[in-house]
Amino acid sequence: MPKTSRRITVRPLTLREAEVVCVRDLTPGMRRITLAGAQLGAFTSANGFAQPAFDSTGFDDYIRLAFAYPGESEPVLPVQTATGLDLPRDPRRLSRAYSVRRWAPATGELDIDFVRHGIGVGTTWAHRAQVGDRVHFSGPASSRTLPQDADWLLVAGDDTAIPAIGRLLDELPEGTRAQVFIEVAEKEHRQELRALPGVEVTWLVRDGAAAGTTAHLVDAVRNCGWWEGRPFAWLAGEQTAVRDLRRHLVEDRAVPKEDIDFTGYWRRGEVVALEADEAVPDLEKTKTPFEKLHQLTELIAPIAIRTAVELDVPELVSRGVTGVAELAGRTDTDERALGKLLRYLHTLDVLTETAPGHYGLTPVGEVLTVEFVAGALHSAAVTGREMLGIYGLTESIRTGRASYPSVTGQTFTEVRADQDYEDRYLERLAPFQATLAEPIAKSDLLAGVRHLVLHSGGAGAQAREFVAAHPDLRITICALPAQADWLRRDLPATIPDERQRDRVSVVEQSVFEPSPAADAVFVIRAFKSLADADAAHALRRAAENLLPHGRVLLVEDLFDTDALDEHDGEADLLALTVHGSGLRTAAELDAVITRAGLEQSAAHTVGWGTTVHELTPVDTH
Repeated sequence: MPKTSRRITVRPLTLREAEVVCVRDLTPGMRRITLAGAQLGAFTSANGFAQPAFDSTGFDDYIRLAFAYPGESEPVLPVQTATGLDLPRDPRRLSRAYSVRRWAPATGELDIDFVRHGIGVGTTWAHRAQVGDRVHFSGPASSRTLPQDADWLLVAGDDTAIPAIGRLLDELPEGTRAQVFIEVAEKEHRQELRALPGVEVTWLVRDGAAAGTTAHLVDAVRNCGWWEGRPFAWLAGEQTAVRDLRRHLVEDRAVPKEDIDFTGYWRRGEVVALEADEAVPDLEKTKTPFEKLHQLTELIAPIAIRTAVELDVPELVSRGVTGVAELAGRTDTDERALGKLLRYLHTLDVLTETAPGHYGLTPVGEVLTVEFVAGALHSAAVTGREMLGIYGLTESIRTGRASYPSVTGQTFTEVRADQDYEDRYLERLAPFQATLAEPIAKSDLLAGVRHLVLHSGGAGAQAREFVAAHPDLRITICALPAQADWLRRDLPATIPDERQRDRVSVVEQSVFEPSPAADAVFVIRAFKSLADADAAHALRRAAENLLPHGRVLLVEDLFDTDALDEHDGEADLLALTVHGSGLRTAAELDAVITRAGLEQSAAHTVGWGTTVHELTPVDTH
């Protein structure tokens, strides 16, 4: 399975304040605002934390601008901490993401381009911005390089994607081949972009049609001349159009999903404006599809939605299967019973009735066609299979033990032993590993380490970053048989450099067995499923064969009791029902470390605030 070569750089999360130094209209549809100021360089935050200079190296990098709520003069801002940003919860910050069109370190100027249409806090701010205005922002949280292993690029986006596309063309190396399709409202909205011999740019004009209502982009890509070789596709714009483009590339052009980057910048839908100011949305009446879906938490609603996903109803409707009878035939269900489900989903605003007995997807329903959302809801999918444990919450609260076997008839360990499930689980996990591995690889954590033993669900992607950054490092990945089988099959694609791959080996071994002799043993997020005694035993085994001056490195998600978070609470309860364990507090983790005969010699913060605990045996001091 090929992997794209867009290498990631993770950046510290920093809140900055900048000043508007220039406002100019590039076209009737695009306004450019240039920001500058001392905090674009290295500075010390008001509460005393040193912050690095701003940097942006990826063409699709974005920052989050903070805006004041309607009627307020100052925005709700996150608090800068030593490890990142502490986001406000009540009220939440009001922010919007915008692409970095240009970053000029030499002059300290940052260009952000705003589409001039519609209602929105960002659009309104840009329309009213004047030189001298100040604005807060954070990001970019990460940057990705240009793809290095593609024969040509396919780029498609609407007005909102022009800033990223313009920067991409500015930074493409000579000799790059690309087909670029850009949809704009009017021909006057076309911009002068850098011309390259191998790049074909096609402008698609809506000519008065509302944004998000045409099929110009999809049709243009569908009918374009398809070049030989391996393409890499970058798609951005209105969410439905992006979804349809991606589906065409995967299903009709057989482009691997790994070779497509896609982002739904916005979704067409009704925005309710404030009565007192028609240029500003009413935040109480205007809800995004994700916010609306999140509200559907009553017992019947989430079960009905999960049933629809398991029957593939949202996907079928999105493909044009809209009638109750036809849907019943395609899903092998009772037509009368399915009609009841569809009627209920209509009341939830997941479906809309387009004609008697026929349904379409609302913006909320469209969210259910997104793979990672559907995967969390389908009981046979990776996340959904684990989520089944929550149905036994009452039993787990009464007993303090896992209720997963009572609910499913299997322990979760038995589920993970299934090779197909483990393959899908690790495939889902792999794309997110670079955001942790890259900053670790660039830190001093592995300095002087010649042999590293790695216990981690994302071990393959992590090993790739580690061996690339440390030429003398050898890695032994310890994994259970099903996981080891997937890793052996996946490593040639994950680590294409054969010389680097030769320094990585996989052994079938659990975290409870003594680790091979090594300078360091790295255990990453492996203890959430273990009781305290088992976790302590595993840590003791990890340290058993450490070479002189060796250490155990540990990453574990913790429950922060000082800043209660709903998602942490959900993860804690789910781990209780599935494993009988849960998220540990810092004090509980310290107790496990002590029970293992280890002590924390140092704690390192990397990336987006992840803590790496450095542990050494007590009897070595």
